[in-house]
Amino acid sequence: MLLIGWLGLFPVAAQTPPVGGSPHGEAPNTDAFGPDGPFGQTIASVQALTLSGKDTIYAGSFGNGIFRSSDRGGSWASVGAGVSDPFILTMATGRDGAIYAGTFRGGVFRSKDEGKSWQPVNEGLKRLEIKALLVTDGGLYAGTSGGAYHLNATGDKWTIVTTGLDDVLVHSLVRLADGTLFAGTSGKGILRFKQNATGWTRMQQGLKDHEGMVENFIRVLAIDREQGIYAGTFDGGVFRSLDGGSSWKAISRALPNDSIRGIVTTDEGLIVATGNGIFKTVDKGRQWTPLNKGLTNLAIQVMIGGGAGPLYAGTSSGVFRSDDGQTWVAANKGLDIGLAPPPFRFR
Repeated sequence: MLLIGWLGLFPVAAQTPPVGGSPHGEAPNTDAFGPDGPFGQTIASVQALTLSGKDTIYAGSFGNGIFRSSDRGGSWASVGAGVSDPFILTMATGRDGAIYAGTFRGGVFRSKDEGKSWQPVNEGLKRLEIKALLVTDGGLYAGTSGGAYHLNATGDKWTIVTTGLDDVLVHSLVRLADGTLFAGTSGKGILRFKQNATGWTRMQQGLKDHEGMVENFIRVLAIDREQGIYAGTFDGGVFRSLDGGSSWKAISRALPNDSIRGIVTTDEGLIVATGNGIFKTVDKGRQWTPLNKGLTNLAIQVMIGGGAGPLYAGTSSGVFRSDDGQTWVAANKGLDIGLAPPPFRFR
């Protein structure tokens, strides 16, 4: 079926999450297409970022493939040769330096030569919409529109992690030091899989909004150095668990925007990217300080970095970098791609 018009093509998930437990073919928010609309966009809409070493960073765009910068975003070059789907939703860097890209319709692609060439890695996957890629000591995991998968030791075949998420859209994955895996989903909230367990267990205690409704749509998961777990929702703010996911507490009542797009943990506190800017808390969510100086686009799509290095934010107007955690500069040279691609066919 050809979808002719862009307006209303994709729901604004922060306001109206999809109804039901497994919305296949779900795409990013409408603000992913840029402030001027799809046919006036001149800067690539960046949905995914991953670091490789100190200065090299890869950016996955929604419609224009993959870009690479070797100077912390000072300049970019297109490096997506071999990636058949230019709609990139997530990226990750393997322990061996390989770069992985998860796409909207084409599955997972891998590059072992700094992005010069890419090969598909899809054997074993039930569906090819890839929302999350997670690199751990236990290998590579993928969150898909058909559950969570693990890549085998030889790196050529995926196997489903366990039963219970076969037809659920998995937006995010994290793994504790003890091997416990968590999945943030569309429709079923947060699920936990402990090693040697028989399946996924749904976590609901305390994961409720101000009206007492359980938060079922989770976009982002993160873990701090004390193994505290943070969950960013589509429209319900941020929650924290200090007991391995058994119970949760809302920590974002004072946060100006509840659509969470990224979470970075630091020694000082928590930095959260939202649909309307970036904010930091150093007192476990009682107060939030805006970190938006220099940002010309506040609708953040992805955020990575922190610690001793810079922060990077991907938006529908390209990439921004912060070296001091306070102010931002545009890092878009080479991301000016002219007109965005036309509407595409869904298979």
